[in-house]
Amino acid sequence: MDYTATQSGFRQRKLQPNMRLRNSSADGSEGSQLFEDTSSAAPGSQPGYRNQQSGPQSAGFSGQSILSDPMSNLAMAYGSSLASHGREMVDKNLDRFIPISKLKYYFAVDTVYVGKKLGLLVFPYMHENWEVSYQQDTPVAPRFDVNAPDLYIPSMGFITYVLVAGLALGTQNKFSPELLGVQASSALVWLIMEVLAVLLSLYLVTVNTDLTTIDLLAFSGYKYVGMIIGVVAGLLFGRLAYYLSLLWCCAAIFVFMIRTLRLKLLSEAAAEGRLVRGTRNQLRMYLTMSIAAAQPVFMYWLTYHLIR
Repeated sequence: MDYTATQSGFRQRKLQPNMRLRNSSADGSEGSQLFEDTSSAAPGSQPGYRNQQSGPQSAGFSGQSILSDPMSNLAMAYGSSLASHGREMVDKNLDRFIPISKLKYYFAVDTVYVGKKLGLLVFPYMHENWEVSYQQDTPVAPRFDVNAPDLYIPSMGFITYVLVAGLALGTQNKFSPELLGVQASSALVWLIMEVLAVLLSLYLVTVNTDLTTIDLLAFSGYKYVGMIIGVVAGLLFGRLAYYLSLLWCCAAIFVFMIRTLRLKLLSEAAAEGRLVRGTRNQLRMYLTMSIAAAQPVFMYWLTYHLIR
């Protein structure tokens, strides 16, 4: 009895630790665990960790942006000042050779001026006053004075001449883009050579005049008006009409150049209406006659092959 009791007691004492262990494991599964389960807490814990880590970094980036703003502003200011300075230098050097600012004066025209100027180029015989009007030592714009030179009519005349030349070549079954380009380039080269020859002659004769290179370019470009009239007349009415109209336009441009350039090239005495005998004045008169006589030559040379 006692032995069995003791055995049962021993068994009871022997089994109590196991039961305790089982109970503790069961309680531990329901209560506190040996290791935290981070699987469920991971989504909630990681943003916090990221926020803690990104806080100093974001502060560092904002500090860098604050420090970099003055440098970027300084670079932008330096770049804009450098660009403006370069533009001023380009405009200054370009204006030395090509007076861009003065070209606006030569294109200040209107419809009334263009009509009167074309009439003056074709019928210059009845015009009396050939002097250019001035306002405070500055010539007035061409739209206010028909005697003022302009570049609108010469430029439009050159373009129209090229188009009419293409039409004339088309009537002869000779039209091609290459031939039209040769026609335009040859006319432009002859115009430049003419202006350069006049400038060289003025330098050799030592004429003190207020004529500029653009003025000479304008006066030399007025002959395209007569050339267009001659070619169009030849295309419409035949070769005889071409010669008659070209002869009229050649005489008109000769008179126009004589009466215009004599006030520019001759002395003050010639401007007053009386010629002074002298070597220098005679050279100036010969130069004026040569420039005027060269216009009909170029008009015939650039148009005769267009009429067959």
